[in-house]
Amino acid sequence: MPTPTMPDAPNDLVRLNKRMAELGLCSRREADAWIEQGWVLVNGQAAPMGVKVSPTDRVEIDPRAKGHQSTQVTILLHKPMGYVSGQAEDGHEPAITLIHGRNHWREDTSKNRIQPSQLRGLAPAGRLDIDSVGLLVLTQDGRVARQLIGEDSHMEKEYLVRVTYQGEALNVQKVFPRELLARLRHGLSLDGKPLKPAQVEWQNPEQLRFVLIEGKKRQIRRMCEQVGLLVVGLKRIRMGRVVLGNLPVGQWRYLGAHERF
Repeated sequence: MPTPTMPDAPNDLVRLNKRMAELGLCSRREADAWIEQGWVLVNGQAAPMGVKVSPTDRVEIDPRAKGHQSTQVTILLHKPMGYVSGQAEDGHEPAITLIHGRNHWREDTSKNRIQPSQLRGLAPAGRLDIDSVGLLVLTQDGRVARQLIGEDSHMEKEYLVRVTYQGEALNVQKVFPRELLARLRHGLSLDGKPLKPAQVEWQNPEQLRFVLIEGKKRQIRRMCEQVGLLVVGLKRIRMGRVVLGNLPVGQWRYLGAHERF
């Protein structure tokens, strides 16, 4: 049987796990697990770990891998203040500790019920600071994680941000210079790199609405600092096409079968 071949241009070769992720089949981590299980064929042969493939190589996935993937869950949590998104740090609990039966939103229409297997490999797809609240996505599905936080992701994330400016807290919109609002939209840099354009507009006199397509650490707070704004409240209300809606603080639900980011 044919095996992965060396193309004329060596630069065309990429690791199989990367190619699988680029094809939207799974995450790189999942790809490695499937390769280890013998569930991935390249040109009809079981692929070894670390193999590189060309664009002309045929990649096939064993149905058992797809079956495993179909059991993976994605959970939407309304994260309260005081919880960290990922691993526990500085004595603060991770948001995953809120994922249990007592906090499952009673209006969730999913027929799923929480079980220990759903917590294995469940990880946040994107950070939400300890002082921020709102929509946090936790998933076992590498495809979802790649959509939301992959290197080539351009997924919109929407936030409501309460601010003060030079001591003004009630009618910030009136006193905040328009040229600084324009800089928030485009013209700032973080960590020595220019930020991508953002949508920033007033939601009300004391609250801004941000829509970002990138997610640097504490990005909105640091952007606001650069133009003299102090963030006093930050809430994420949307990721892609999935909205927080009326999910209560501290409760969670399953991503619906009909929902797509």
